[in-house]
Amino acid sequence: MVQTMTEQTKTPEQMILGEASLFPWWLALLWGIFTLIIGIMFLTTPVTTMELLITLMGAYWLVGGLFAIGTLFVDKTNMGIKILLCVINIIAGILILMHPFFSTLFVLSFFVIFIGFWACFIGAVHLYQAFTSKDAGNGVLGLLSLIFGILLLVNPLIAVALLPFVAGGFTVVAGISVIVVSFGAKKAQAATAP
Repeated sequence: MVQTMTEQTKTPEQMILGEASLFPWWLALLWGIFTLIIGIMFLTTPVTTMELLITLMGAYWLVGGLFAIGTLFVDKTNMGIKILLCVINIIAGILILMHPFFSTLFVLSFFVIFIGFWACFIGAVHLYQAFTSKDAGNGVLGLLSLIFGILLLVNPLIAVALLPFVAGGFTVVAGISVIVVSFGAKKAQAATAP
């Protein structure tokens, strides 16, 4: 397939806006505003926002477990596994809804510890690849990932305390980016309108 010169020299903004006709610009704007509000909530009321999100997750698990029980009457394959997953979802949902604050601490601590172990694993893989292929870039990535993972595992409570602020920062940047792209999509849609 031969590409024309204009297709090869598109800027990232042109590539993003190239498919602007697939969705209405205002939908992206609403999504950006919603994302920005969530980011501001993370930064201004981190404990309340995290507790709210974990509580919503608990409600989702509870309702999902109840609906999964309903599917057992329709599809009886792998009945044992499905019943086990239903029970786990329902119990987790009830526990989170009964104890939202402690559930938030537990879920976030588990999440941080999981990320710490995962970062150590990824770091070890990059270091192994660096030593076998004599690749300094992989070695630096591996070392940084390993240090990050160890820091998370040594200080999980500090990481849990910082997590809402990091998430808030990323969410604010993402919200602003989506808002900017939505206005670009509006211009692109207006330019292609008949």
